[in-house]
Amino acid sequence: MTSPEPEPRVLCDARALADTPPVPGGVLWKLAESGRQLDANVVRLAPGTAVAPHREPDLDVLLFVVAGDGVLGAGTGDEPRRLTEGAAVWLPHGSTRSLTAGPEGLTYFTVHRRRPGMRIRPRGEDS
Repeated sequence: MTSPEPEPRVLCDARALADTPPVPGGVLWKLAESGRQLDANVVRLAPGTAVAPHREPDLDVLLFVVAGDGVLGAGTGDEPRRLTEGAAVWLPHGSTRSLTAGPEGLTYFTVHRRRPGMRIRPRGEDS
């Protein structure tokens, strides 16, 4: 017996998720399809909250602002870059980044290749 051919389908309405009554920050949706090659999430940051500066050594990430606004800290000097609804941002692997939500909060969609399996790194190397 052969497996059925995979079919494209609509998985979520990120704008509708962003419009739901505000909840504390967190993941509103995540891609959980078996056999996928990508990971994707819709995330909400509550007003004024932040994702601390961190470095992603392995994965490029595409971030799309669905609702709200905020600031992207990026680069060696953590230069702030304003994010507004509709902004598409490429976060290349190896880059340092942070996010801070504005007064209305920040809802964004991220897509990246599935994370590689666990691996042992030398002490002091970013995880």
